[in-house]
Amino acid sequence: MYAQVETVVDLDAIAHNVRILREFAGDAAVMAVVKADGYNHGAVEVAKAALAAGAAEIGVTAIAEGVQLRAAGITAPILSWLNDSDADYAAAITADLEIGVSSLSQLRAVEAAARSTGRTATVTFKVDTGLNRNGLSAVEYPQALAELRSLVDEQAVRFRAIFSHLARGDEPEHQTNNLQRDRLLEAIATAKEHGLEPELVHLANSPATLTRPDLAFDLVRPGIAMYGLSPVPELGDFGLRPAMTFQARVVQVKRIAAGEGVSYGHTWIAPRDTTIALIPAGYADGVFRPLSGRFEVWLGGARHPNVGRVCMDQFVVDLGDNAANVQEGDVAVMFGGEAGAPRAEDWAARLDTLNYEVVCSPRGRAARRYLGGPR
Repeated sequence: MYAQVETVVDLDAIAHNVRILREFAGDAAVMAVVKADGYNHGAVEVAKAALAAGAAEIGVTAIAEGVQLRAAGITAPILSWLNDSDADYAAAITADLEIGVSSLSQLRAVEAAARSTGRTATVTFKVDTGLNRNGLSAVEYPQALAELRSLVDEQAVRFRAIFSHLARGDEPEHQTNNLQRDRLLEAIATAKEHGLEPELVHLANSPATLTRPDLAFDLVRPGIAMYGLSPVPELGDFGLRPAMTFQARVVQVKRIAAGEGVSYGHTWIAPRDTTIALIPAGYADGVFRPLSGRFEVWLGGARHPNVGRVCMDQFVVDLGDNAANVQEGDVAVMFGGEAGAPRAEDWAARLDTLNYEVVCSPRGRAARRYLGGPR
């Protein structure tokens, strides 16, 4: 029996998107980014589907995310790149995770963990080329290379890669992308001056993978595109297929008279006798309250508008002339699903946000169900 409110994740769509991204990547390998529980699609299931479709590596932020993937039997290289100096680097080393190092203090913490475990740590240097979030600064970078050189000589550390992250990848022709590329090339040259040759170099995120083949280097790191959402919507969908459908089952259908108000505050008054349907999903489940009166659902073969305020666990739609096609138990698609249904981009446009945030929103009572996947 299906849940009243759920996200349905199409793993065959994930595989389709990975294959498209591999084509765009050319000779570069694909790292499937499954941070934040696979952008709320399920990290383990998405990682397995992506690897089966030809992704070579996996990317996460926190060490715990990588350890979870190892526990699920995933043996491909896994990079974790957002940790502080107090992170459990011993657990990362034991799980054979590649550790992204963004500061001298982190490098020293990794060194201590390598010595305590008696095992070689695999590290990748993340250099800050202009995003100005985490990453080795120009001030720390020379000293970090000097210390890394010693650790490599001792075989306490294996130096695998250098990478960075784009600030304006979704603006493909912006000069900042070229500046960051040039700074990354300078960082590689400086590493070579210390006798440190990275096995891999990577920079491209989803938009750069799809629009800037010159930034592919050895590996690309698609995130949102793997889940079927365009990182540059104004340029089209690139043949990607959205993997998530957010839906709920109608719990009640009833007639109301003209002049009757609906939901808290009666912000909507029925202009005519009509039929409404009650959907058991609200802001506790990821349906944003600011969408009240501003979104539609796909129900009974047509779109129907939300009327009245979105509540904590329910909202109402006006069925109008389509009431005969809807009954209790029918599925209302909030975004995703079949052709004609609303898209995550529709919510994003109304909320002045990104499709990334929209697919990360289903939560609470929203159960997750999978279709397709590796066979």
